[in-house]
Amino acid sequence: MTDVVLFHHAQGLTDGVREFADKLRAQGHQVITPDLYEGHTFATLDEGVGYAQETGFATLLERGVQAARDLPGAFVYAGFSLGVMPAQQLAQTRPDAKGALFCHGCLPVSEFGESWPRAVPVQIHAMDADPFWTDDGDREAAQELVAAAADAEIFEYHGDKHLFADSSLPSYDEKAATLLIQRVLDFLERL
Repeated sequence: MTDVVLFHHAQGLTDGVREFADKLRAQGHQVITPDLYEGHTFATLDEGVGYAQETGFATLLERGVQAARDLPGAFVYAGFSLGVMPAQQLAQTRPDAKGALFCHGCLPVSEFGESWPRAVPVQIHAMDADPFWTDDGDREAAQELVAAAADAEIFEYHGDKHLFADSSLPSYDEKAATLLIQRVLDFLERL
């Protein structure tokens, strides 16, 4: 059993993010899903990004860090897209981080320190033609992270959808999401 903190994407803590967490729980893992949006969810990515901009990315990042501040024990920090921000910061800066899972995005290691902690394993998942992945520097950031970590993998899935692992959104891709969840479960089992 592994303890996981899973941060949602820009559309909020959707039913699809909750379902993803439930799939991990069904295999015996403990999963906490902080709500960085304080109950707000959005029908479109543009609306969600607008809310994030209005609230402030620094505020959302701080909410994520605060959500994990007093948690006892070692956790895997996971994030979907926007949720990668707090997940990556926590994985890079908490000495008790057990691992990291980044879905639909990755930030440069330099955002949260000088280097990736070599002992922290990480998996990164994205679609190979997702414009957020290919055009915003996420792929390059992931490659840099993998080069710096002792145990790191990038998994690219064929397609151009961004939030393909959220079953409650039109961008959901069942085949890719099923493979992603299996890879995540395998990762958690070996920690």
